[in-house]
Amino acid sequence: MTDPIRFILASGSPRRKEIIASLGIPVVIIKPDIDESVLPNELPEVYVSRLSQQKADAVAHLTEPPMVVLAADTTVVLDGEILGKPADAEEARVMLGRLRDRDHEVWTAITLLRAFTNGGQPTRLTRATRSIITMRPYTDEEVEAYIASGDPFDKAGGYAIQHEGFRPAARYTGSLTNIIGLPVETLHEMLGSLSLAPRDFT
Repeated sequence: MTDPIRFILASGSPRRKEIIASLGIPVVIIKPDIDESVLPNELPEVYVSRLSQQKADAVAHLTEPPMVVLAADTTVVLDGEILGKPADAEEARVMLGRLRDRDHEVWTAITLLRAFTNGGQPTRLTRATRSIITMRPYTDEEVEAYIASGDPFDKAGGYAIQHEGFRPAARYTGSLTNIIGLPVETLHEMLGSLSLAPRDFT
């Protein structure tokens, strides 16, 4: 009888936890502690891929196999510039003002790290997914109300596309779950590449 495989989510994001739960995968949360600074001239796809790998590695050292660690990183990109999480209301105001009525990209990278009980070399996969969002021409008053809700401060780019009150996007192309922070389509493909399915976890 093989040991049950634990599924570790290397993230404190409630949105990612909800997405994993919707797939029927029981999950253990371990939040990684890494430096998320952007390196000079680092491309968005490279940046999110690097951080997802570092998050997976950091958490893998904190628990015992057999396990699969899922780590992800999401960023918003406007005119080639990576927009992180706003530090305060003024930064959120500036970000949302820049994004208003314009197109931008959202990149999410997923890393899956599978570790085995026999001490063999872990298997690690990383894939990045891109979506394009067109923001609607929301008003300054709507921005202020959204900032007052407190929602922007743990979101790359200062917004959540699924926020019921603000609803910042006019339209998007690509994966909605990618924009939220965990592209389900990509995750299914990656699990398949490791010959895994949701039923394999306990």
